[in-house]
Amino acid sequence: MHIPDAYLSPVTQAAGFAVMAPFWATAIRKASRELTKKQIPLLAMGAGFCFVVQMFNLPAPGGTTAHALGIALLTVLVGPWAALLGMTLTLAVQAILFGDGGILALGINCLNMALVVSFSAHAIIRAVAGTATPGSPRHLVAVAIGAFAGSILGSLSAALILGSQPLLASDAIGHALYFPFGYSVAVPAMLISHLAVAGPAEAVVTLFAVAFLARNFPEYFKGGAERIGTRFRLSTVLTACFVHTPLGLMATGSAWGEWELDTLKQMVGYAPAGIANATELARPAMPDYAFHGADGNFLAILG
Repeated sequence: MHIPDAYLSPVTQAAGFAVMAPFWATAIRKASRELTKKQIPLLAMGAGFCFVVQMFNLPAPGGTTAHALGIALLTVLVGPWAALLGMTLTLAVQAILFGDGGILALGINCLNMALVVSFSAHAIIRAVAGTATPGSPRHLVAVAIGAFAGSILGSLSAALILGSQPLLASDAIGHALYFPFGYSVAVPAMLISHLAVAGPAEAVVTLFAVAFLARNFPEYFKGGAERIGTRFRLSTVLTACFVHTPLGLMATGSAWGEWELDTLKQMVGYAPAGIANATELARPAMPDYAFHGADGNFLAILG
């Protein structure tokens, strides 16, 4: 779901920032006013969790890969506005340092993966959970449903934006200048991979994380009583996430819609001019999460 810069027309990229600007401003204002001292480090930890969980790539239909986002958990803990800021930070670090998602496409990527997912998950969880206690069976069911639905709606948003590109920009002979697949291909392809893999992964990750935190750290939830003496167990879980992160890089295939130019050319029979002529705004320090110049899967995973 991380859309590269060259896949979108300049108009689409500008529209992404224009749409997100008021949401970012509101999120900053609300977070500075509403977050407690306890929630501020929780927000930072949650943004780090989003980064880590996105490193676990899972095989998806069609030879592609998909992953959870982690933002549904952040939404449960600190609310959708603060979660929007946390995911924005995660996506910015991924784009600038690792070339995962475009810098100019950051607005669109935040729209899909931060705004749509966080607010849709939040609304569904509230509607299903009602007044249920955090960690109760009804609340956990609501969390799983909201996380799954949020992932699907975020993928649908990305598919609609990608599918619009052939209509927005094409050359004299009808070749798309940017992303070449229309709605008939983009929408089912994105939905299938997220219905089958990414959505269930988001639901499972969020469900187990919320259940663990509600049992061991009820103070993280609104109105929860504080419990002392279990923080080492949380650090153990987070350490396990970091240790197992390289396993996610072993899944073969690229995420749908994130192919290299040569692969895209083989798929459609031509190289879209806008993608072929695109120049990087900044060279990432570790492109594709690997050491620069590293050839060989082992060094890439080590990076």
